Amino acid sequence: MSQKHPSFFQSVERNFDRAAAHTGLPKGLLEQIKVCNAVYQMRFPVKIGGEVQVIEAYRVQHSHHRLPTKGGIRYAMSVNQDEVMALAALMTYKCAIVDVPFGGAKGGIKINPRQFSEYELEKVTRRYTTELIRKNFIGPGIDVPAPDYGTGAREMAWILDTYQTFKHGEIDAAGCVTGKPVSQNGIRGRTEATGRGVFYALREVMSFEDDMKKLGLTKGIAGKTMVVQGLGNVGYYAAKISTTEGDVKLIGVAEYEGSIHKPDGIDVDALMKHRKETGSILNFPGATNLPKREDALELECDILVPAALENQITPENAPRIKAKIIAEAANGPVMADAEETLLKKGIMIIPDMYINAGGVTVSYFEWLKNLSHMRFGRMEKRFNSNTYENLVSTVERLTGKVIGPKERSILTRGADEIDLVNSGLEETMIEAYRQIRDVYVSNPDIKDMRTAAFVSALNKISSDYMALGIFP
Repeated sequence: MSQKHPSFFQSVERNFDRAAAHTGLPKGLLEQIKVCNAVYQMRFPVKIGGEVQVIEAYRVQHSHHRLPTKGGIRYAMSVNQDEVMALAALMTYKCAIVDVPFGGAKGGIKINPRQFSEYELEKVTRRYTTELIRKNFIGPGIDVPAPDYGTGAREMAWILDTYQTFKHGEIDAAGCVTGKPVSQNGIRGRTEATGRGVFYALREVMSFEDDMKKLGLTKGIAGKTMVVQGLGNVGYYAAKISTTEGDVKLIGVAEYEGSIHKPDGIDVDALMKHRKETGSILNFPGATNLPKREDALELECDILVPAALENQITPENAPRIKAKIIAEAANGPVMADAEETLLKKGIMIIPDMYINAGGVTVSYFEWLKNLSHMRFGRMEKRFNSNTYENLVSTVERLTGKVIGPKERSILTRGADEIDLVNSGLEETMIEAYRQIRDVYVSNPDIKDMRTAAFVSALNKISSDYMALGIFP
C-alpha cells in the first residue's frame, strides 16, 4: 500500500505551523492569518465544438488584511480547490515578504488549454471573468488576477476587455488585471519578471561567503552549474538571464517529453529553437538523452531550479538529489515530506514564496502604472538625460578631455520604463532576502530558509492586523 502524502494545502499549513511557533503571536491572530477568507467555487456552461461543456473553476481570496487581493489564474487539469487555496495562501506570504501591499488570492480553471482552440479559450476566459464580476471577485481595488500556468498576456487582455464591457467608464478599469500586453496597458519587463527575479535572488543568496562555504561553494553566482526543470516562461527566463548576465553554466534540462544532460553547457535559445523544430528537447546536438524526464533533477549540480508544477521532489527521489541549492521557481515543487531529507543532506532550499516573487512585484508596478495613468520614466527621462549631458560637458571642459560617443551615450542615458522596472525588481529581491536572512541568522532555533521566510511574512502581516485594533 502506497504512503499517503499530505495535500498541497496541508503542506503549506504544516510549514505555517512550524514557523508560527517561532513568532510568539497570539493564537487567534495566527488562526486568522492562516485561514482562507473567501472561496468561490463555480460551474458554468460553455459551448465547445458544438456541445455544451460544464467548466469547473475557482477563485480564492486568502487574506483581506490588505486590499486588493492579488494572484494568478491557471488553466490546468490539476486544478482543484485544495491547490487553489494553497496557492492563494502562498500569495499572501509572498506579497508580505517582498513588501507588496496586497492580500493573497488565486484562481484556476480545470481545463487542458492545449485541447481548446483560441476562440474556445476566449469564450471560457470571458465567461469566467463574467462570473467573477457577478460575485464582486474582481476589480482594481478588490481582487486583481494575473497570468499563471497555462495563461499569459492574451488571456489577461480578454479579462480586461470583458471587465471594461461591464464596468464602462470606470477610470481605473485597466488595474483590474495585470500581466497584460504592453499595448493594452501592460508594463515592460512583466513577461520575464519571475525568471529575472529568480536570477536576482540567486545572485544575492550566493553573495554571502560564509553561507556558501557551508555548502562547499565559492562566493558568487558566476561559473556555477545549473539544472532547470520546465522551459515555460519562468524556467526559460531564469535559465536565459542566469547564463547571459550571471555567467552560469546550464548543464541539464527536464521537460514534459524528457530530459537532457550536457556538461559543457546548453545554449537555452538554441535548445528552444530545436524544440520548436522537432517538438522535443530530446536529441539536442551534443547532449545526452536521460532515461526518464525526472532524471535531470538528480544530476550533480550547484543549483537546481524546479520551474514546472508542485510536488516534483518527493520522499522517493529526495535521497537522490545532488544539488547544493534548490531554487523553488515553481510553487511548491518540494513536498513537505521530502524537505526534511534534503535539509539533512545539507541542501539549501530557497523557498518559492520568496524566489518566485518577481512576477507579483512587477505586477504591483503595473497596477501602480494603471492607477497613475502614465508610463514610468515619461516625466523624468529627458530631464535626467539632459542633466547628465551637462555634467559630462562640464567635466570635458574642466579637464580638456573628450569622452567618446559610446561612453557619452552610456553616461547620459535617462532611464526607460524597463530600466526602472528591473531596478525596482532588483532592489525588492535583494532587500527581501536580507530580511529573511536576518531572521535566519538571529534565531538559532530556525533551521531553514523557508521557516525564516514564513516568520518574516507573519511578523509583517500581524502588524497590519494589530494596527486595526482587533488584536492586542
